[in-house]
Parts: sequence; structure tokens; C-alpha cells
Amino acid sequence: MATGVLPLLLGKFTRLAQFYGTSEKAYTGAIRFGFATDTYDAEGQRVGEACTPVLALDAVRTEAAKFLGEIEQTPPPYSAKKVDGKPAYKLARAGKTPELKPVRITVDAFTIESVDRDVARFAMRISAGGYVRAIAHAMGQALGCGAHLASLRRTEAGVFTLEQALPLADAEVLGAEGKLAERMAHPRTLLPEMPAVTADEQTVGRIRNGMQVNLPEYSAAAQVKIFAGQRELVAVGRRVAGTLFQPFVVLC
Repeated sequence: MATGVLPLLLGKFTRLAQFYGTSEKAYTGAIRFGFATDTYDAEGQRVGEACTPVLALDAVRTEAAKFLGEIEQTPPPYSAKKVDGKPAYKLARAGKTPELKPVRITVDAFTIESVDRDVARFAMRISAGGYVRAIAHAMGQALGCGAHLASLRRTEAGVFTLEQALPLADAEVLGAEGKLAERMAHPRTLLPEMPAVTADEQTVGRIRNGMQVNLPEYSAAAQVKIFAGQRELVAVGRRVAGTLFQPFVVLC
């Protein structure tokens, strides 16, 4: 039901995970009106009576516009959000009702592209921590007919796009051939918000020992990517004072 781009960090690059958890995401998909489900999507069980709604494109667009900007959203009961240290979905599967607190999220774009009988197709851009299926559920409540997410495709995850994505089956073939690294994003394109510096052997040695390094040309940067050569990312450094940087994520 859900497809699209998913950034995977492999090998030593898993140490960069902290930089990707807050990335904004973009989606396309379809909302089916007429009944809600317990999971807020097509894989869940129907909740309540079904109906055959008569939807007008303008009316659906009017409701969608109300979700734009910063809003409070209560996560779905079937979600990975923790309640007293346990994932909410485990409590829901056990027949309990998780007490989930609303969180503030941002919906930068929510466009209803078409309405065909009981299905509305949309495009959305939403902040990290936001649930598209919760918005589909809320849309059904607002229009008084129930709704759930029928399909979803993630087209962007931070700087990564669907066009750059590699199907898992292809990745398996390339891995068996020893060519997977060639297909991965070039290390210098990672974390584009940070400048990159190529360090000499002495500086790399200091980084490996957890020592601060002097990078005078980057005194205005808060964080930098430090490379040995063109491809080997050895660390991410954080400026601590003046031109001194402390490696706080070391990959070498």
C-alpha cells in the first residue's frame, strides 16, 4: 500500500542517522471516503457503517486547506509512538486504547488533484513526525463520511528523491556483483547543508584520536564534513571556538 523512496544508511554511514530523522517528506496518494478504519489506512479493519458519499472537488479542497501550516495532530493508535515505553501499535493490537498526546507538525503543501466518486488523489509535503493517514482520517471526520488512506507513495525524503531511488531487487543484484557502492550517492553529496573540507594525513590522525582540529577557512561554519581524499568521509566536526572543530561523529 505504501511505496516510494526510503533512505537506507549502510555500514559506517549508519553513524549519520541523527542527521536524517528530522527531514521533511513529500508524498502522493489517494484517500478513500465512505468509511474509516482502525489503522487509518486500507490495511485496517472498517470502523462504523459504510456510506456512499457524494463529493465535490471544491468541498474537498476547502477541507484540505484547513490542514495547511502548523497544526496539532494526534498520532494514529496503530503507530510506533511510545506510550509508557511501549509502541502504541502493540497496545492497540492487544485491544487497549493508547493514550497518545497531540504533537505539533507542519504541512507545507496539501493539494487535492482530483476527485473520482469516493477517491481523492493528493500531493502533500509534511514535516517529520507527521502522519499522512491521520490527515486522511481527519478529512473523513470533517466531511462526515469517514475516510482512510487508500495508497501512498513517498516521492521525497529530505534531499533524496524517487528518481534517485534504487529498487531493492536491483540493490541485491548489484551487491552480489560487488557493484553496489558504485550506485550509492557520492559521499560528498551527503548532508549538503554542511561545507566539506579535505584533511591532510596529520589532521585525519588527530580526528581518529578524538582530538580537536584547526580549520581556519571554515570559521563561519557550525559543522563541517571532513574527508580524506575525495570519497572517504572520516568525520563530521562541530565548531567549538574560533577555528577549532571537535569531531563528534567519527566514521574512520
